[in-house]
Amino acid sequence: MATFKSDEVVIGRNDTYVFAFLSDFNNFQKLMPPQVTDWKSDGESCSFNIQNMATLGMRFKSKTPDSHIFIQADGKVPFQFDLQCFIAAVDENSCTARLELNADLNPMLMMLAAKPLGNFINMLAVKLKEICDSGIA
Repeated sequence: MATFKSDEVVIGRNDTYVFAFLSDFNNFQKLMPPQVTDWKSDGESCSFNIQNMATLGMRFKSKTPDSHIFIQADGKVPFQFDLQCFIAAVDENSCTARLELNADLNPMLMMLAAKPLGNFINMLAVKLKEICDSGIA
């Protein structure tokens, strides 16, 4: 299992705010890059297409209020994966967040996908900071 960790970002919102944002898949579309198309979501699951790659689905597996969200692959996916969101309060007006993607990739796919997946998970964290800091969430 390959693990890709984002840099930790400091967000100018409290942990409750960030947890609520990440607890609704309808908000995840705002985090996605332009290469993600055909987004479909309800509050608890989503599916989307990554241009020239694959269609992926995700579903919440567990949520620990204000600190951890565990998301698992859902439906027919080209490889098994999970995404975890770690949130920690800094003070009453800010928190840190880090994303971690664990993917079961064969060696060939690992060679091809390692750099793009690492960049993707970091981009999600930066976008999360931008959106939450701006208050447009």
